[in-house]
Amino acid sequence: MSDTLGVRPQLAAEIGEWDFEADVVIAGYGIAGVAASIEAAEAGCDVLVLERTGGWGGAASQSGGFIYLGGGTALQQALGFEDTPENMEKFMLAALGPGVDAAKIHDYCQGSVEHFNWLVANGVPFKEEFWGEPGWEPPHDEGLMYSGGENAAPFNEIATPAPRGHLPQMQNKRLGEQGGGYMLMKPLIEKAEKLGVRAEYDVRIQRLIVDETGRVAGVVAKRYGTLMNVRARRGVVLATGSFAYENKMIESYAPRLIGRPAAAIEEHDGIGIRVAQALGAELAHMDATEVAFFGDPQMMVRGIMVNGRGQRYIAEDTYPGRIGQATLIQQDNQAYLIIDEQALETALKTETSSPYFRQPPTWAAETVEELESDMGLPAGSLQSTVEVYNRHAENGTDPLLGKKPEWVKPIGTPLAGFDMRGFTAGFTLGGLRTDLDSRVLHVTGDPIPGLYAAGRCTSGVCAGGYASGSSLGDGSFFGRRAGRAAATDGRASN
Repeated sequence: MSDTLGVRPQLAAEIGEWDFEADVVIAGYGIAGVAASIEAAEAGCDVLVLERTGGWGGAASQSGGFIYLGGGTALQQALGFEDTPENMEKFMLAALGPGVDAAKIHDYCQGSVEHFNWLVANGVPFKEEFWGEPGWEPPHDEGLMYSGGENAAPFNEIATPAPRGHLPQMQNKRLGEQGGGYMLMKPLIEKAEKLGVRAEYDVRIQRLIVDETGRVAGVVAKRYGTLMNVRARRGVVLATGSFAYENKMIESYAPRLIGRPAAAIEEHDGIGIRVAQALGAELAHMDATEVAFFGDPQMMVRGIMVNGRGQRYIAEDTYPGRIGQATLIQQDNQAYLIIDEQALETALKTETSSPYFRQPPTWAAETVEELESDMGLPAGSLQSTVEVYNRHAENGTDPLLGKKPEWVKPIGTPLAGFDMRGFTAGFTLGGLRTDLDSRVLHVTGDPIPGLYAAGRCTSGVCAGGYASGSSLGDGSFFGRRAGRAAATDGRASN
């Protein structure tokens, strides 16, 4: 068969032989793919997963493993935290916009407790221990943490703070190899295998196959240079990840990430988005990005973050991802950490899950004026910033940005400055627009028959802001929806 169509759909009538067949075909074996496979298999379907790498896991298995859940999960309750779906919804609406899909967030919050119970029932372990220190993730195997700035300004006045970063328990933690993400994926994969889900590896989808009515009937894929035709009797689920590693798409949709290392995996090349676009799929929030910031929260919270004008621009005790977004998007990637010697020594004695974020200071000085000069900041700019901060810090307040009193202390001398310009990386949050049952929507607003999607190839609950765990949370939640819908919608059409 010729491979000249690119991502344009293939007509089923032109295919003489199918290499593989299943009721539901899923592209991608990360968190969205495995959740979809379990639900479709439990609905009685024959399920085939096509994974482009040599094994299961995707970006999820290499991630920290946070799943953003709340509303009163058993873990929250066991650790003494009160939360409701309505309270969770208030936070998510405020923190994940602008332009959030309110119906999707409402659905997610209302179903969060059930989703947590589903994960536990399928073997995902959570340790009943809370980690309350600033950080990207717990340094050990604690199961609950604030992971979105819920307890920081301005959100702590919008909704009652509750930790919602649920982290699967792990053993012999190894970042990027066997952390919380691995311990999330492993039991779910084992459940899928017990249900009879089949998987073919080293297979990359090329385009979708449609029948004479326009319904998606399968995919054309490639393995080791050889094309293959895969028939989906009921539906195709796209779970192929983001477009963080597709340079042309980054340049077109999310140019702020040009030149920034992608906090994802190289297989995230946007193929799922592009094959659906070829059928007229609608996109949403393609400019939205999560931005990691390579700074130690234990240090940042004890100092002040200033921009290229020597001015503070964000509460330093918030979710570090928000600091990253504010730095890249609002401050042209210009950031410096100012911290005095005593606070730095205290920070370096604390535990952290990311010791490689700790580097020697770029500048050290006996006075603020001297540091300002060494850093090349406009004369008086840093001095005025520190003077205003210290004046209010004497009373333990931060009226400018709302940092919590426990972290507000005057900046003394001697002090240091850390050059944190360009300390950002990110991944994309936008993608295919889907409904609450994960049906991919055409630009007309109607579902594309036989096509479903979940995870980072879709526009999920995040439209701009982010909280750690949102990707694994909505990927697994709406991945389940995709599996169920493909099984039931497809049954009705056959």
